Amino acid sequence: MHPLEQSWYRTDLTSRLLCLILWPLSVLFGALAGLRRTGFRLGLLRKTRLPVPVVVIGNITAGGTGKTPLTIALGRSLKQRHKRPGIVCRGYGGTAKQPQAVLADSNPQVTGDEAVLLARHSGCPVWIGADRVAAAEGLLAANPDCDLLLSDDGLQHYALERNFEIAVIDAARGFGNRRLLPSGPLREPLARLASVDAVVLNGVGSAPQLSCAVYRMNLRGERFRNLATPQHSVNASYFAGRNTTAVAAIGNPQRFFDHLGTLGIDAKTKAFPDHHAYTPADLAFSAATEVIMTDKDAVKCERFAGPTHWALEVEAELDGDLSEHIMRQLGVSQ
Repeated sequence: MHPLEQSWYRTDLTSRLLCLILWPLSVLFGALAGLRRTGFRLGLLRKTRLPVPVVVIGNITAGGTGKTPLTIALGRSLKQRHKRPGIVCRGYGGTAKQPQAVLADSNPQVTGDEAVLLARHSGCPVWIGADRVAAAEGLLAANPDCDLLLSDDGLQHYALERNFEIAVIDAARGFGNRRLLPSGPLREPLARLASVDAVVLNGVGSAPQLSCAVYRMNLRGERFRNLATPQHSVNASYFAGRNTTAVAAIGNPQRFFDHLGTLGIDAKTKAFPDHHAYTPADLAFSAATEVIMTDKDAVKCERFAGPTHWALEVEAELDGDLSEHIMRQLGVSQ
C-alpha cells in the first residue's frame, strides 16, 4: 500500500499532519465532485439510459473492497435465475483506448487484470471502456440477447443511468479517517450511502447504521491452482513445512495474507501496489520457494510462471440473496 494510503488508516502524528496538509485539496475535490453530481442530477450533464436494467457495483473509498468477486457472484447467480447479464468495467491498468470485448484468454496488459477475471469466472460477456456508456452499447450490440447489465466499479460513473446501486465496503478497514481524497480514502461523502439500494460488507467488521439493505460477504477458498499446470491443484496442507512466500498486488493485501494464516499457511509476505504489472524478477525467489498469489495476480504472471507458483481460488459467499433482491426491486421476471 502506498504511504499516503497507509496514512488514511493510521492515527499517528505523522499521518494526521499529512492529512491536515492535504485537507485544502480535499475541500476542492469535494466541491468539484459535488458540482459534477449536481450537474447530472439537474440534467446539465448528459446521462444515457440503456434499453436493459443497469446494476452498478462500486464503493465510496479508493482501493479494493471486493467489487470484482461480488460482480462474478452476481453474474453467476443471475444466470441461474435465467437472466442473461453482461458486465462492463473500466479495464483499469490496461492499455486499451477503445471499448472492446474481453475474453478468458485476453492479455491483461491490454484489458486490465480484473476484466480478465470477470471474463473467466462470471460466464457473462464482458466489455471494457473508460467511457462506460460506449462499452455498454458495444456489449449490447454484440450480445443482443443480454437483458441486464452489471457495471463493475461504476458508482461514480453517473453518465450511465442506473436502476440499482450496490456499495461494497471493506468491513475491516471501514472508511479510515473519513476524509475525502487526497487527505482520506473517500471518493464521495459518507452521506452518499444513504442513496444506494444495498450495501455489501466484505469481511469481518462493524456495520454502519444504514437505511438500506445490508449484506455480509466473505471470500472463501482453500484450493490452490498451479499456474504452470492449471489442471493440478492442492489444498493448504500441501504448504506445511515448505518454504513459502505470498505475494499480492490488490487493494488490501493484508486481507489475503490473513486468510492464508487462517488456512494454517506460514508464509513470508510481499505486497505490491494495486494492479502492479508483474515481471519475472518479482517472483525470483529461490528454486525451493513455493509462491502463492491471488487469482488477480495470477492472470498477470501465467505467461512466465513455473511449477512452484500457485493461485488461491476464491468465491464470494453472501449471507442473503442479493440477486433476488435486485430482481424484485427491478420488477424483473424470473
